[in-house]
Amino acid sequence: MGKIIAVVNQKGGVGKTTTAVNLAASFAVLEYKTLLIDADPQANATSGVGLDAKDYEFNIYNAIIGNKFINDIVVSTETPYLDLIPAHIDLVGAEIEMISFERREYRLQDAIHSIKDKYDFIIIDCAPSLGLITLNALVASDSVIIPVQCEYFALEGLGKLLNTVRLIQSGMNTDLMIEGILLTMYDSRLKLANAVVEDVRSHCKNILFDTIISRNTRLSEAPSHGKPVVLYDVLSKGTVNYMNLAKEILVNNGLISEK
Repeated sequence: MGKIIAVVNQKGGVGKTTTAVNLAASFAVLEYKTLLIDADPQANATSGVGLDAKDYEFNIYNAIIGNKFINDIVVSTETPYLDLIPAHIDLVGAEIEMISFERREYRLQDAIHSIKDKYDFIIIDCAPSLGLITLNALVASDSVIIPVQCEYFALEGLGKLLNTVRLIQSGMNTDLMIEGILLTMYDSRLKLANAVVEDVRSHCKNILFDTIISRNTRLSEAPSHGKPVVLYDVLSKGTVNYMNLAKEILVNNGLISEK
């Protein structure tokens, strides 16, 4: 039974898609069968693994609306063990279409159910909002990863997001867990970045990943080449960071032992 993890933050520019793409690729490199679902109309996760959303007639929009089985829209990537469900700009209108649907918060959960057993991990890249599509991702998921950038106002909006998670835990998805808060864009040379790390640790110690994602040129370059960083530069700091994150999650879930 695959574990479904949503990567969520309503703020943009926090490393959300970077985390979804590179965590999924890291699981795949470790030979865990992984599915990356791009649930953001910008389709950056789709392009981040080297695919063009315009090349595919069907995408996650069709699965959520219900006019296509999810099995029919899964595509392979150049990374062994990694599949993708692409996004499309049509997702922008999906929330309006879904207003009149029964069980509109459960559309993605219902769609994923038929393929969950085929994967070890399913990673959902969410849009930078708390709209109906993101709500569907949270309802469908077993846990959430919340990327937080090591910059001023890092904690801004985090309380609202955590409150949203608590509301979902109290009703629509009582099994939803917080996999962890992930600090991103860290630069050890900056006093502000170190202050943010300490601030987040003091507020969220029990749900903060040990792994921190550093600012890294190769990590920033990789999406423009349509590759996860592990394929773009296997020796880069970005690759090391995301492989460490994947291993930390595996340890926390009892799938490997801590070394």
